Amino acid sequence: MNPNIQEIASKAVPINGSGESEPSKAGFRSVEPALTEEKLARFAARAAAYDRENRFFQEDFDELRAAKYLLLPVPVEFGGAGMTLAEVCREQRRLAYNAPATALAVNMHLYWVGIAADLWSRGDHSLEWILREAAAGEIFAAGHAETGNDIPVLLSTSKAERVDGGYQFTGRKHFGSLTPVWTRFGLHGMDTSDPTQPKIVHAFMPRDTAGYVIKETWDVLGMRATRSDDTALENAFIPDRYIARIVPAGGAGIDPFVLGVFAWALMGFGNIYYGLAKRALDVTINSVKAKGSLGLSRSMAYHPEIQHAIADMVIELDSIGPHLEAVAQDWSNGVDHGAQWPSKIFSAKYHAVEGSWRVVDLGLDVTGGSGIFRSAGYERLLRDARLGRIHPANSFLTHEVVAKTALGISLDEQPRWG
Repeated sequence: MNPNIQEIASKAVPINGSGESEPSKAGFRSVEPALTEEKLARFAARAAAYDRENRFFQEDFDELRAAKYLLLPVPVEFGGAGMTLAEVCREQRRLAYNAPATALAVNMHLYWVGIAADLWSRGDHSLEWILREAAAGEIFAAGHAETGNDIPVLLSTSKAERVDGGYQFTGRKHFGSLTPVWTRFGLHGMDTSDPTQPKIVHAFMPRDTAGYVIKETWDVLGMRATRSDDTALENAFIPDRYIARIVPAGGAGIDPFVLGVFAWALMGFGNIYYGLAKRALDVTINSVKAKGSLGLSRSMAYHPEIQHAIADMVIELDSIGPHLEAVAQDWSNGVDHGAQWPSKIFSAKYHAVEGSWRVVDLGLDVTGGSGIFRSAGYERLLRDARLGRIHPANSFLTHEVVAKTALGISLDEQPRWG
């Protein structure tokens, strides 16, 4: 396994003052909800129109910005709420329950800010500028997805070339959520100037940079309001002050920054789809209670197989929530899982999105024909839920990482497939 991961984890310190592996009262602060129920209801009311029109969630975004939701992880010293990963995940569940696409897009900004906040709290101030810029109103997006790259973040099909004063990046990035509003585009590329020791260069590209074009490609199955268009880079120059990390390619490059990307991005994904699935369960329950049955002479809630299906949905969700909470809380408390951290993060995300998909899919069986009409809103939940399984780490990569970790095999072991 990669020894540097063990070293990284052993040096970690608690973010909220508790190093206990089991959540204690000290590990759970009493935090006021970031969004009122009234705001969440407005977001829920707008979600269908955003989806139908394939339109960015501009009104939601403006309200979130005004409520300082985008500053949840930013330390209090910089004007934020100082929330830990676990606390932010709980807020994201609430938002996703009402507006999944809004929560998913915002996650891309929150995870960059969360990484910078974690590093700062642990004494690494190299990304303090992210905290200051976020507090000043800059919006951070993510550019990791690339065609042909099934190991995102650790490898790249984009080229990073060292030039005087910084790096030039060339390549094409997909799924760039927040396209209409981002001002800092987080991306990575591979520096192969030394073929024997390729490096991954992580950087943030300001919006006014020359050498990139946004391709409006976002017309997709679900999560349409994220407006995750492509960004094509052609010798886009990013100065050294916006170069966040230069690390070895592959698993050897999992330093605290990269591990933080995994933790904040994937735990965010998991909680978003969990929140979506909880909404699907509630919609399903309300539907069967309101639906009559000639064979039963009362509502479909009394049908034995309907009850069986509802039970399956509840049981699935009952296992997802504690799993996500435990991993996020351990991360927030600085628990030392050593080289197990990537496996734990990947498996929690996988469990959440796969289980949430099963819940939502089963809910359509229970809801019946009414669920396929757009006016009911359920088919949008179904389309949105399906995208969770595509987000990194997908099923294939998750099984590879979890199995290699359990077997004590390096993540970089070749050949990857028999």
